[in-house]
Amino acid sequence: MSTQTATPELRQWILEQARAGHAPDVVLQAMVQSGWDEEVALEALEQTLSDFLSDRSRETSGGLPQAVPVPEPRLEGRTQLRLPDGHEVRVVLQMQSPRVVVFAGFLSDQECDDLRALAAPRLTRSETVDNTTGGSEVNEARTSAGMFFARGETALVERIEQRISALLHWPVENGEGVQVLHYGPGAEYKPHYDYFDPAQPGAPSILRRGGQRVGTLVMYLNTPEAGGATVFPDVRLEVAPVKGHAVFFSYDRAHPVSRSLHGGAPVIAGEKWVATKWMRERRFD
Repeated sequence: MSTQTATPELRQWILEQARAGHAPDVVLQAMVQSGWDEEVALEALEQTLSDFLSDRSRETSGGLPQAVPVPEPRLEGRTQLRLPDGHEVRVVLQMQSPRVVVFAGFLSDQECDDLRALAAPRLTRSETVDNTTGGSEVNEARTSAGMFFARGETALVERIEQRISALLHWPVENGEGVQVLHYGPGAEYKPHYDYFDPAQPGAPSILRRGGQRVGTLVMYLNTPEAGGATVFPDVRLEVAPVKGHAVFFSYDRAHPVSRSLHGGAPVIAGEKWVATKWMRERRFD
């Protein structure tokens, strides 16, 4: 057990790094390399940054986090794209604010069926990230069952991840594993943001693995009989869940100004299967 204790000098140094704009995972790495026990360093980092962000929030009015690079398809006015694996997708809808693009035919019917078959035996009650601890928890707002594939776990998963990377020009290693979700009748995911709230105490432990989330791709693995749309309340947009289609959206800062609030509307009849890929700022391990 470590006998180290976070000192006022250490907390002051952490504050200086935060004011200089250094990412939490970079600060943590520097502390560990300097000889600090990782658990002690992480606890000091989380508490110090939580206090710092709370104070800054009270002191500023209307200030926004700095925008960061995000995944982006290079459409150049085209509505049909051929990807390096020979697969073709069509653009059927796009918006700039929020940045939303809907692709038709992103997955073939066979790929959808195969991914569902691989995922079905491993489904458990879906959880959400607990921003106060950095862990996960069952949340009443999310009434689906789900599972995660490790990155590149199977040939099919690897092919899909390579396709996503080519389409959105974002490194495969900067993505979380593909998550498959199953929604039965009445199941939903109430409106939420996919980025992690940096003001929450658990943020440093979450962000040290790849930084902030900056983009989401939701792939529809079947077409429900009724309901189940992906909704964007801020702009009153509903994306119908059509088998093989995918909706991409990005958020260049962890703030509601991104207008990336979204949710999964209740399934009215039948069932809904989706696969989700979240993209991070940096390599995710």
